[in-house]
Amino acid sequence: MRIISGLFKGRRVRAPKKLPSRPTTDMAKEGLFNILNNKYDFQDIEVLDLFSGTGNISYEFCSRGVKLIQSVDKDRRCVEFIKKTAKDLNMSIQAIEANVYSFLQKNNGKFDIIFADPPYKMELENFEKLIYLIFKNKLINENGICIIEHSKYKDLSKIDNFKEIKCYSGNCFSFFK
Repeated sequence: MRIISGLFKGRRVRAPKKLPSRPTTDMAKEGLFNILNNKYDFQDIEVLDLFSGTGNISYEFCSRGVKLIQSVDKDRRCVEFIKKTAKDLNMSIQAIEANVYSFLQKNNGKFDIIFADPPYKMELENFEKLIYLIFKNKLINENGICIIEHSKYKDLSKIDNFKEIKCYSGNCFSFFK
């Protein structure tokens, strides 16, 4: 995977082959960050990256100047990889090993952007639970947004707080506010 912009632009990060993850494609990531670039000053926001896998999205946010990033994944190998990469690149990413749903129930932080990249095969009711917990626990700041990455075969438009969807080939991002 490659960091596409910012301080670490062009830097390749090589994840171990056996990590249970599916990094966001460069094309989809570039489209997403073009949208976010027009809405946020990255130096002034806080980000929560759920189902963070390799940390691909967290690295991109950090490269663009985000000072506080929390990356949550239940797989210890993913969390250790994020910690090592963040240390090697001197990035301020807090990698947390936790079940995302348990983390959301206990967390009382506030974030400007919550990004989640759950497994594409996740059932619709789990997407609904994810959104419900985020909004029930008021984890998003007033002008913040929640972004869920999913396949083009999932329709999240009927979930509460849905605003819009943007697709790039087979990758889609649903925005909730």
